[in-house]
Amino acid sequence: MRHILNAEQFTPAQLSELFEGANYFRQMDQKIATRREIMQRHFGRIMLSMFYEPSTRTFHSFDIAAIKLGIKVSGSQSASEFSSAAKGETIEDTVRVFNEYGVDAMTLRTKNKGEADIAASVATIPILNGGDGKGEHPTQAALDAYTINSELGQLHNLNVVIGGDLVNGRTARSLAQVLSKFPGNDITFLAPPEFQIGDDIKAKLDKTGTRYTEMNTLDIDAFGDADAIYWTRLQLERLGDTMNKEEAIEKQLEFTIDAKTLKVTPEHAIIMHPLPRVKEISTEVDDDRRAKYFRQAGNGLYIRMAMLDQIMNDADVRG
Repeated sequence: MRHILNAEQFTPAQLSELFEGANYFRQMDQKIATRREIMQRHFGRIMLSMFYEPSTRTFHSFDIAAIKLGIKVSGSQSASEFSSAAKGETIEDTVRVFNEYGVDAMTLRTKNKGEADIAASVATIPILNGGDGKGEHPTQAALDAYTINSELGQLHNLNVVIGGDLVNGRTARSLAQVLSKFPGNDITFLAPPEFQIGDDIKAKLDKTGTRYTEMNTLDIDAFGDADAIYWTRLQLERLGDTMNKEEAIEKQLEFTIDAKTLKVTPEHAIIMHPLPRVKEISTEVDDDRRAKYFRQAGNGLYIRMAMLDQIMNDADVRG
């Protein structure tokens, strides 16, 4: 994996290797002595972070992951304002400049779908896509799959309910593609008609023979045989002029997970959310043992450590 650009590129074998790496780094991170040992692993490496959209978990977990591996970090969390992008510089020219600076990897979040691919097309350094507009979020999909596998012990033969703003939510798009890599999975998409998953994702599911159902109303019976529930927030920042924001909020509020949902959700099931949440998961769910979204966020650190470790090791092999 020279670049990490989309969820479709992951194979089950690659994911398994990442999961093993994440487990290893989680274990090594528990004691200061082994933490210090890991910090020598990639001493002398440099990672650049360029985020053109706001981020809390992806930005900081990548930075902390790099630091824990001994990688120095440079970059901006507000690149749209505090880089030459504010002057009109293209992503291609920005990446071409960074090619010359001797950095070893670049984490990138952009506002527009496909810009991570554009960056990679001119990059001589590995690009890790931290989200490209309405496109993809492959590193989130990897940590989501890791969470499911850690909690349920498998990634096949699962009933997964994915709900919320699916037309704008890149995490839902990426997770659906990862689930399609494993046999026997059945996905239920729960969203208002205006927020349903894109036809491009459904075409990929059709191609792999992954079963899926679309539901336009919140029928809690859909949770009755769920193994995993993956909920997302309304992406107000991506609505543009396509829909009135007040109308969108009203529609999305109909799709809320609360105590009533818990009553019909199987005891073995897990409830996930890529965060941040707004009102789509009630805080009364937080103390339920099935709620895994904060643990899920924590898993992101160790999956991203595994990704960076693999990329740096591959670079050593290439010389």
